[in-house]
Amino acid sequence: MAGEFGEVLRRLRTREGMTQEELAERSGVSARTIRGLETGKRTNPRMITVQELAKALQLRPREREELLSAAVPRDEDGDEPDGREGLDEPDGIGTPAELPADPLTLDPTPAEQLARLIATRWQREEEQRQVQDPFPLPVRWDTAPETLTDHWANILRLPANATAEPLDLSGELGEIAATYRRLPSGRLVLLGRSGSAKTILALRFVLDHLKTRTPAEPVPVIFSIGAWNPTTITLRDWLTEQLMRDHPGYAARGEGRESLAAELVETGRILPVLDGFDEIADGLRRPALEALNTTTLPLVLTSRPDEYAAAVAETDVLTSAAAIRLTDLTLDDLAAYLPRTTRKSGRANPTANAWDPVLSALREQPEARPEAPLAIVLKTPLMVALARTIYSDTPDHDPATLLDTDRFDSPEALEDHLLDNFIPTVYRHRLHGSASGRAHQGFDADRARRWLGFLAHHLTRLRTPDLAWWRLGNGLHGSTRALVTAVITGLAIGVVDGVAGIAFHGTFTGPVVDAALVGLLAGLMFGFVHWLTYTAKGKHVTPSTVRLQIRGRPETTAWKAGPRLVIGTLGGAVFGFGYGFVIGLVKGYAWTDDVSLVLHIALVDGLVYGSVFAAGAGITFCLLGVLETPLDLDSAVNPRSLLMTDRGAVTTQLLVWAPVFGAVVGFGSGVVVDLLQRPLGPLIWTSGAGLILGTISGLGGALGYALTLTAWGQWLVLTRVWLPLTGRLPWAVLTFLEDAYQRGVLRQAGAVYQFRHARLQHHLARHHGRSTLHDDFIAPP
Repeated sequence: MAGEFGEVLRRLRTREGMTQEELAERSGVSARTIRGLETGKRTNPRMITVQELAKALQLRPREREELLSAAVPRDEDGDEPDGREGLDEPDGIGTPAELPADPLTLDPTPAEQLARLIATRWQREEEQRQVQDPFPLPVRWDTAPETLTDHWANILRLPANATAEPLDLSGELGEIAATYRRLPSGRLVLLGRSGSAKTILALRFVLDHLKTRTPAEPVPVIFSIGAWNPTTITLRDWLTEQLMRDHPGYAARGEGRESLAAELVETGRILPVLDGFDEIADGLRRPALEALNTTTLPLVLTSRPDEYAAAVAETDVLTSAAAIRLTDLTLDDLAAYLPRTTRKSGRANPTANAWDPVLSALREQPEARPEAPLAIVLKTPLMVALARTIYSDTPDHDPATLLDTDRFDSPEALEDHLLDNFIPTVYRHRLHGSASGRAHQGFDADRARRWLGFLAHHLTRLRTPDLAWWRLGNGLHGSTRALVTAVITGLAIGVVDGVAGIAFHGTFTGPVVDAALVGLLAGLMFGFVHWLTYTAKGKHVTPSTVRLQIRGRPETTAWKAGPRLVIGTLGGAVFGFGYGFVIGLVKGYAWTDDVSLVLHIALVDGLVYGSVFAAGAGITFCLLGVLETPLDLDSAVNPRSLLMTDRGAVTTQLLVWAPVFGAVVGFGSGVVVDLLQRPLGPLIWTSGAGLILGTISGLGGALGYALTLTAWGQWLVLTRVWLPLTGRLPWAVLTFLEDAYQRGVLRQAGAVYQFRHARLQHHLARHHGRSTLHDDFIAPP
């Protein structure tokens, strides 16, 4: 049976042109599990695994039945067994709730679908971060001081005049979900100094809570609260935006007029796990805490103690919230962990390892002397993880050098040493491929450090921990972004105009001159549109949350055709009149010196082009609004898939925009000229001129729209062209980010990357700020 299922799975995967890694990325099932199933090393796959594989492969009903049949074990007579007990070990995918008998026909609610996506994502992320390799570092906590905790009667939801004794909330990593469930208020603050594994504890809370969660309970979702500005957006609206960013399918309308994401937040179906309160910008923590206290949402909040205590001193504790404080690692913890992270020596004493002398020296230090810098540094899981990366399994790196107090005379110097050497160490070895399964040549450590420094500096200046591919160009001044967009868009449209002109006229000089003029004007126009749309309003382009679909559109799709018709018509009229007026001026001055005649020509051309472009843009935008439909609920939960989804959406829009807009402009130009002959004539226009105008307008307009007003277009212009051209980033940007993620430099948080730890980001940003000569190109905070 195992061989049969593996053969069927391999055949279906190969037919779709997927690698094992790509199937793993789409399904949430680990590549190791898929490899084991196809080779027969894993038998009797769980039905939830079969369901996710079938969904990722987009199988037809007959193929789904074939995969299901191959997955059902049979006895020697070929009959199915009575039950499914005793199946193989878990396949690396979370199951937050029990499944019906036939999971392939499962139609979960949006909340349950979200719970599955969250469990799958964070299970994979925990594996990527090697939290369980070889076993989790001990993460312990005790109850925080009373000054950081609300009244216990409020926490326990007791009636008036009731008294309550403080709870002892001490525990360790595997008990965090149980600790939270002891709090009737549903509010908990996790406090720990830098590197104390607050984020790992939050991750473990989500996974453990999902395992025991009932369908009536909210779904825990991790949000990096450091990106929240409470003075510009409410908590609920911000949670909704973040949820739609990481899960674009939840931008679809729910039962009311709001999105599914907004409904989940407003109805209390989301349990926010707010990670990184200390990363909120200075001056915003007090209003952030005040905003949190205006809500009754159950939540979990993580922070460094000092930042949280300062905010509490300015206003109040988090209402109805208990607080726990993470404790330091001990020498016993290090002795149990670090030796098991190294390879066996193969010498006479195979149990000996490079960490033994270090640990012995720390144990033998006299109590009367000040604590050694290394003993202080290795009290946090972050620094232990860095030390493991740099010195375990690295023959030419001896951890005994960390005991050199002349070289490392303070804990800060030792921490800087570990942070400095982390990047060169992880880039020592070449990976076989990116996270998408595509091979690449690898990245030089020095260049990687410079690029990572730019990214860290970029995030620090933007005051956000989220490394979003659609915002990588936002580190440039708004005027610089508009200028670069104008130049590249003008060049692209000019090339299209020149190629089309040469093809139609069969000559070279005239079309090239016309292409230069059209490219210049179009670049200026689209650059101004970009500046007016984003820079002037302080907005940022975001990925699309819709796709175009002609058949099978859901009933919940919002009607956008009417507003799109009005917006497109007005925008097309303004753009067309301006474009035609400038064209008329240029042509008029080429024909005559009479200013009044030149202005008359410019006004006529402005009216003609304005009318034609208004009709074309209005009809095209209206059609796009009719065809738009929400994305699937399980779409885009990682940076690459979101980029691919947005690229697909833009490509489809272009395939609609170019022919529709071109046809309306091409045929409409003749109609408009005929209508305006009597009041404005005589006007000279031919069918050939209409064909050329329609072709160039369709292609040029589509290009201008894509490069100027879409997230993928801005990614292409700024991140794939301008930033690599100026040396700030590599040409293969996404591959570089995936490679850094695989090496443990970055972590993945839904649709964005983040640095492994804020401490690493700040360290890289500080060193980049000292060495860079390009600060003039970076936007001020």
